[in-house]
Amino acid sequence: MDYAALASGSQGNCHALSDGGRTLLVDAGVSLRQIRQRLEALGWDPGAVRAVALTHEHSDHVGALGVLLRRTDWSILATAELRAALWASQRLELPRDRWIEVQAGRPLDWEGWRILPFALPHDAADPVAYRVEAAGFQAAVVTDLGHATALVADHCGDLDLLVLEANHDVDMLREGSYPPQLKARILSRVGHLSNAAMAELLDRVRSPRLRAVVLAHLSESNNLPELARFAAGEVLAGTGVELHLAHQREPRQVRLDRTAGEPFRAVGAPA
Repeated sequence: MDYAALASGSQGNCHALSDGGRTLLVDAGVSLRQIRQRLEALGWDPGAVRAVALTHEHSDHVGALGVLLRRTDWSILATAELRAALWASQRLELPRDRWIEVQAGRPLDWEGWRILPFALPHDAADPVAYRVEAAGFQAAVVTDLGHATALVADHCGDLDLLVLEANHDVDMLREGSYPPQLKARILSRVGHLSNAAMAELLDRVRSPRLRAVVLAHLSESNNLPELARFAAGEVLAGTGVELHLAHQREPRQVRLDRTAGEPFRAVGAPA
């Protein structure tokens, strides 16, 4: 099983999971052209994409949706509330024959994969994260949350791969140039996860099964990669878990392989 961060940050987000035969995207916040180019740069076949699972309606997560609906036949996984929000805010309609309705807390069987959306505390219509299980592999993509609820922690446990938000350093944000209203939104309980909050959640959910962690949605204005890496590294020290950082403009891949009867192991140097 392969995972790739095609883009991650305030300017656009798109993650990908593949079993070699089919690919599922989580969000489409960069252009369709960029999605295809970044898949190809990693050696992935853009033609293997079958669907996009949307987390919420903010533009850095759905920016490519209009073009995607016109130029691909990909299915769209989204909640009913998200579908309504896309129409209300952007006049984007998910056609009935392309829309796969998901509900937080209700698992979905998609082409042999088990996809479980779960609720997040974020200032959007009905935000969700996704946990994906396929062929014994379990991963979750968890970004855009103001704080880690018990539900979130529960769904982040017993994973092979965890993609987790590390949006900002609190001191950098407070001392930075953002207007007070935006700072308050980011710091709120429906905003974004700080490095410290990420590390606290990671400490709660790490398990012997965990093989790789990808830190995602880092702010280019209010965070530094070394700060995020240090916060997570303190929690993961001595565990053997690989630590990766997703990037806004450079696609990055994590491959998890296993031999028969053995747990998954991360392959490749940390980014």
